[in-house]
Amino acid sequence: MKTTDTPPPVGPTTDATGKIPGQRAAKQDAPDTGKSISGSTLNVFSHGVLIIWAIMVVLPLLWAVMSSFKDDNSILSTPWALPDKLHFENWSRAWSSAHMSEYFLNTIIVVGFSLVGTLVLGSMAAYVLARFEFVGNRFIYFLFVGGMSFPIMLALVPLFYVMNNMQLLNTLPGLILAYIAYSLPFTVFFLTSFFRTLPSSIAEAAFVDGASHTRTFFQIMLPMAKPGLISVGIFNFLGQWNQYMLPTVLNTEPDNRVLAQGLVELATSQGYKGDYSGLFAGLVMAMLPILAAYIVFQRQVVQGLTAGALK
Repeated sequence: MKTTDTPPPVGPTTDATGKIPGQRAAKQDAPDTGKSISGSTLNVFSHGVLIIWAIMVVLPLLWAVMSSFKDDNSILSTPWALPDKLHFENWSRAWSSAHMSEYFLNTIIVVGFSLVGTLVLGSMAAYVLARFEFVGNRFIYFLFVGGMSFPIMLALVPLFYVMNNMQLLNTLPGLILAYIAYSLPFTVFFLTSFFRTLPSSIAEAAFVDGASHTRTFFQIMLPMAKPGLISVGIFNFLGQWNQYMLPTVLNTEPDNRVLAQGLVELATSQGYKGDYSGLFAGLVMAMLPILAAYIVFQRQVVQGLTAGALK
């Protein structure tokens, strides 16, 4: 008589490590509550800081725009109230009577020519320092870097005498040259790092095809550096548009004043009878080109800042 063997009970299968796959998956899928809570707390804190910073930046701008459409009595009595009537005559008075139109034109001429000169000269110098090895390369590069840390106030007196000896004092061309010299160190420093990230194979292919160094730079490398040029151009535009120290010392001719000098003149010309509404209108006029330039080229600025870190 044969006896039937009772099969052993079937238990959960295990893998090579002796662990049950289901239990391992469940353990892996379990959320880490500690990390999620700390991450959400940090996220809320960072967003709160950004919101506070945005309020601190946007609120004064909105207040200046709102005050430019109010009369002087409303600005002094109810500074935070909305204007009961839009006084567009503030803008026309600041544009014509306060000579803001002349200051605006002078600023466009000076900043336009100095910005083009800075980008052309700075990009050429940065390209040579980034792509060619020669004796004194690093020395010249660190000279430009050292120029960024040189206080402009220490150069005002010798710069005044240099401009006077060259017959460029109180002239727009002299101010343009001073702006270019003031902006070149940062431009060369920024674009040198940017040109080093561009691929060398394209330039080498252009040399093989017979292109000269000048043609390779202007037709191949310079278009490839467009994001960096736009970024450094925006920074230079902001610095040159708001420049006050250089024109105050080197440009004392009333007909050649720029916007920064015009706003100070508008604020102090009438003494205790200050035209506050016209002053706010002129201030908003000076801010509009900067805001417009940043809004239009915001994406290019971010691309230029991040391109130097990616290779």
